Amino acid sequence: MRVGAAIDISAPPDVIWAFVDEPARYLHFMAGITRWEVTTDHATGLGARYRMLMHVGSAEVGGLVEVVEHTPGRDLAWTSVVGIDQRGRWRLRETHRDGVTRVELRLSYGVAGSGLFGWIAEQVAAPTVRGHLRRSLQQLKRQVEHEQLRTAAAARRAARVA
Repeated sequence: MRVGAAIDISAPPDVIWAFVDEPARYLHFMAGITRWEVTTDHATGLGARYRMLMHVGSAEVGGLVEVVEHTPGRDLAWTSVVGIDQRGRWRLRETHRDGVTRVELRLSYGVAGSGLFGWIAEQVAAPTVRGHLRRSLQQLKRQVEHEQLRTAAAARRAARVA
């Protein structure tokens, strides 16, 4: 099953990347995620691994995932190593509007080898997972744009003092 969501955020890609590339922030903006912990010596970049769980219905599903694509300010992709078969991707692209970035979050998942019942489980879970992705992007937008406002206010205060 493939699900995805996108949103425009009033911030440059590098500001958004600071949130997307920092695993410690995921529990603050990722809806439905109950665990996202680093399991490797390095927290970010190619090969970084995370134990992640997502609340879907009455279950927590997920497993161990590994970063397989890491292009700072643009793309971050992961794939499952153990647990539910999944692939995820963050995609950040500048828009034609100055200072606005299009952010996409995609997730593909499946219950390997489970036949009809697995397919039914995927279909039943899809609306919940899609909702988690949408809410995650909305919360990311709120946090990033709020941080932009705080940074601008701090700069104005510093300029008045100087």
